[in-house]
Amino acid sequence: MTALDNSPNKIPSVTLDDVDSSVYSLYEKREKIFTRSIEGFFQNVRLFTGWPLLLGYFLTPWIMIDGRQAILFDLAARKFHIFWLTFWPQDFGFLAWALMIAAFTLFFITTLLGRVWCGYTCPQTVWTAIFMWAEQVAEGERHQRINLQKAPWSLEKVFKRFTKHGMWMGFAALTGLTFVSYFYGVRALVTDVWHFKLADTALFWSVFFTIATYANAGWLREQVCLHMCPYARFQSAMLDEDTLVVSYDPQRGELRGPRKRNADPDTLGLGACIDCFLCVQVCPTGIDIRDGLQYECINCAICIDACDSIMAKMNYAPGLISYTTENKLAGRGRTWKRPKLVGYGLAVILMITLFSYSLFTRMPLELDIMRNRGELYHEVADGLIRNTYLVKIINMDRKTHTYQLALSGLPAPRMVPDARIVAPAGEVVELSIDVLVDPDKLIEVNTEIEFRVETDDSLWYATSESRYLGPEPIRSQNND
Repeated sequence: MTALDNSPNKIPSVTLDDVDSSVYSLYEKREKIFTRSIEGFFQNVRLFTGWPLLLGYFLTPWIMIDGRQAILFDLAARKFHIFWLTFWPQDFGFLAWALMIAAFTLFFITTLLGRVWCGYTCPQTVWTAIFMWAEQVAEGERHQRINLQKAPWSLEKVFKRFTKHGMWMGFAALTGLTFVSYFYGVRALVTDVWHFKLADTALFWSVFFTIATYANAGWLREQVCLHMCPYARFQSAMLDEDTLVVSYDPQRGELRGPRKRNADPDTLGLGACIDCFLCVQVCPTGIDIRDGLQYECINCAICIDACDSIMAKMNYAPGLISYTTENKLAGRGRTWKRPKLVGYGLAVILMITLFSYSLFTRMPLELDIMRNRGELYHEVADGLIRNTYLVKIINMDRKTHTYQLALSGLPAPRMVPDARIVAPAGEVVELSIDVLVDPDKLIEVNTEIEFRVETDDSLWYATSESRYLGPEPIRSQNND
């Protein structure tokens, strides 16, 4: 290090030689993380949160409701079946509502409990845990995998690597095919795969998501959390001193140092931390939680279980690493009355209320009117004026309904045909309708009209506006 001029009027200059390249290197090569398996309370909690996600993802396509797949996004028919509800492109507003509710719920939970979503229910975390388990089954525990990595290629190493990547690829393929089944239909997908008749589009997306799963959960792993996921970056805007996060207690743990079991740390002048590095070895993102709060931490609590196991062996009290808050570590109390937390909570409650009201009052009926643009109007034999319209009625319900079409805005209109319209469940009915009007009763050349379609029981209705064109009214010609 060169000496720096500390005079108050001179800005010190630093050369590249003054910087420790091992710390500040911008092109540091990624080092593979070899995690150590551990058991404990929080890992059991992760099992109870991860397995429902996995089972729900893989088993939901096999659930049948009313003869169809429970969740099926039929892009060709533009129908999106979610259990007992069927949504159409006209209902995309509900998707926007759902995404906003999910976002603000995530904000609320993060402000209150930290990154529990990342640690317990994020698909990247859950799938990566499955791939890490497969790696452990094929190649052994942490020290065995490290030795295998350093060992020269041999039949044993080839066999273990082949087993690992085979398990990875098999689970990735199952993931990719299951994802496509939500759009293709799981039974049709299995049949077409078995007979090698899978459509090109389905084949492409199956391969794409297989490779994506294999790369993300098998190779990238923590890199997705550290560099690709935006949540790790903007979480700092939601955390505060009362947010529950995984933290190391430096007042209790320092000074660190090894010692014999049952040794009194106060007598040795040491803290509770024996500097075993087990918390680092089990961390899926490779950080040292003892360095303080870091954006790389996903709050999976593996380090808590690891540290508590060491504390138990040393006959020390658990909790050296724990879920806590900055205020609690500093000896201050925790408060729930935080404007940000209350604001997020009220926003979530309000949006859920509005979303529920809109969903329960949703009318599964849509009316679309398109006037024949090929002609302005047509005069028929009896002197009436005719406009032709294409009427499209969308029955978004799961039952067949009969509708009555009505028209307002014209003096004594007559519709041909004037009959009840039957629309099967989940179908679109199109028909051409002529609207006849006496030209002597028209007031304007361009008249705004409204079509209304209504069910027989008057439970649901839909309206659509259009225009009716006619000749110049006779009254206006006399005035001229």
